[in-house]
Amino acid sequence: MTLTVDDMAVPDGALLDVRGLRTHFPIRRGLLGRQVGAVRAVDGVTFHVLRGETLGLVGESGSGKTTAGRTILRLIPPTAGSARFAGEDVFAMDARALRGLRRRAQIIFQDPYGSLDPRMTIGSALREVLTVHRLASGAAAQARVAELLELVGLSAVHARRYPHEFSGGQRQRIGIARALAVEPEFIVCDEPVSALDVSVQAQVLNLLQDLKDRLDLSYLFIAHDLGVIEHVSDRIAVMYLGRIVEMAPAAAVVERPIHPYTRALLSAVPTTDAEARSERIVLRGDVPSPAAPPPGCPFHPRCPHPLKDEECSRIVPPLERKANGHFAACIKEPPLEGLP
Repeated sequence: MTLTVDDMAVPDGALLDVRGLRTHFPIRRGLLGRQVGAVRAVDGVTFHVLRGETLGLVGESGSGKTTAGRTILRLIPPTAGSARFAGEDVFAMDARALRGLRRRAQIIFQDPYGSLDPRMTIGSALREVLTVHRLASGAAAQARVAELLELVGLSAVHARRYPHEFSGGQRQRIGIARALAVEPEFIVCDEPVSALDVSVQAQVLNLLQDLKDRLDLSYLFIAHDLGVIEHVSDRIAVMYLGRIVEMAPAAAVVERPIHPYTRALLSAVPTTDAEARSERIVLRGDVPSPAAPPPGCPFHPRCPHPLKDEECSRIVPPLERKANGHFAACIKEPPLEGLP
């Protein structure tokens, strides 16, 4: 019997456990706002994040990865499924419990400028976090602000400046400092480097990795660049049209990809190694609309698999084990050699 990811027990050491998560946005029309459909942004995903682990969530724009990250923090209401953080049901939390979750789980947004109030100095923005969560005030808050800025590679004198006085990389460092202000255990990194110059991306990625090790953090790292995800992740989950189509340790995904979509993503990653460069896989057509996903496998209209047939348009493939720790959602790909 094939083991699917939904059949797996919650592993020991899991900080976050997400099961069957769905986030659908209603489509309404007419004067009465009657619902005529739904955008299936996240359509049944299951994954976990261990303590001290970075799970990379990768996919094209519109795959649902950002919606998934925000839903598990209750920034967007879920449609179905469950999310348990340190054993507690996130979707059943009342206002008081949710306030406690905000201290333990934070988010770093993609746009470092849009997430900061342009009318507030950086020091005021960081002090506001400390005040809201009743962590420090007065001189203690001032000292904590200086400590946070130095922690992310800035100076205490920057506290008197406004967001427009900083570069994009510096603003993202401020966003990181704000997330760290409440001393969280878990951070959703929502494409934290995609808006930055390539020359700055490596600096921010190295900073996040250093903070993870120093502060014993866990990350859900969201990005559309598989090269970035490979650099920072312990495990990788690949999303397409609201579903996870492959999940495995980072090295296994990069060296032995199973799903045709993962292979296509890898073929698009730039490399200077001529021997390691694979032939570019160009997918046909565009990503279907999540408001009208295709029947069967969501990837089958664009799939280049040589054995693809009408079965792919009828069967929704489960995310099943193909090897130890390696899961893929493809009925045409058999288990890898050596599966016990």
